Amino acid sequence: MTEVSSLTGRLLVATPALADPNFDRAVVLLLDHDEEGSLGVVLNRPTPVGVADILAPWAALAGEPGVVFQGGPVSLDSALGVAVVPGGMSGEGGIPSVDGSALAGGDGAEPAGAPAAPAADRADVQSGDEPLGWRRVHGAIGLVDLEAPPELLAAVLGSLRIFAGYAGWGPGQLEDELVEGAWYVVESEPGDVSSPDPEQLWRAVLRRQRNELAMVATYPDDPSLN
Repeated sequence: MTEVSSLTGRLLVATPALADPNFDRAVVLLLDHDEEGSLGVVLNRPTPVGVADILAPWAALAGEPGVVFQGGPVSLDSALGVAVVPGGMSGEGGIPSVDGSALAGGDGAEPAGAPAAPAADRADVQSGDEPLGWRRVHGAIGLVDLEAPPELLAAVLGSLRIFAGYAGWGPGQLEDELVEGAWYVVESEPGDVSSPDPEQLWRAVLRRQRNELAMVATYPDDPSLN
């Protein structure tokens, strides 16, 4: 099998040529990528559903807009939280099951719960310890155990976003799409997770690139009008 270079923590930005309506102008944060497949969440698909309506205990920690985002077309009845811990650690880590916390009416598997403990302070995080209830994916970005008490993370979270569902690819499937020109692969920034204007994230991510991709940001929504 051809060795797969991990893209975990990077962004997939849909090219204008990508025809799948699930990913039109999508910006996907890859949470896992290896020989067995890929998993990520779409960062720019806010829904009308408030976090308070689904996961009330976490609503106060969710950034604006305080709504649930559609993370992708897979397992829409499950929820996962992606959060940034400022001054976070570098490197990569494992991630909990994406079905670890179910939305109301969902039937995701029970995750391993974090034990009750005082909230970690920033000194603990900066010393390299992962706060209870948060597991690093890449750099300062990590996944939240939504079954854990929110107060475990209230003191350390810089931002939190709740996603319903996720995007998934089988072995080699994402690599095929990359060869076909469906995605641009770019570096992520912690602020991408908490963008207050997610509808503009596709253009914003492309615009900050220091190459020809910056020009793609001007591509019209309807090419026939160009």
